[in-house]
Amino acid sequence: MGLISEVLLLPLAPVRGSAWAIRQVVQEAERIYYDPATIQAELARLEERLEAGEITEEEFDRLEDELLDRLETASRGSAGTGQQGTAQ
Repeated sequence: MGLISEVLLLPLAPVRGSAWAIRQVVQEAERIYYDPATIQAELARLEERLEAGEITEEEFDRLEDELLDRLETASRGSAGTGQQGTAQ
């Protein structure tokens, strides 16, 4: 039965392979997006932009809140996986 199902599903192999590749890309993007070091670097760049006058205080506050929310989400997510989270 296994051989027959593999032969019948063979035309779908490119779709299954593409789906796997897409899942891998999404997982890597999420890992980078929620990486505490990445978020902290973005916070530093955001502060530099504020000091350079590129953004307003209100825009800084809004973007900082978004980054801190990401950092909190990353800390909660890493706690469930046994990875080291950031201590606050």
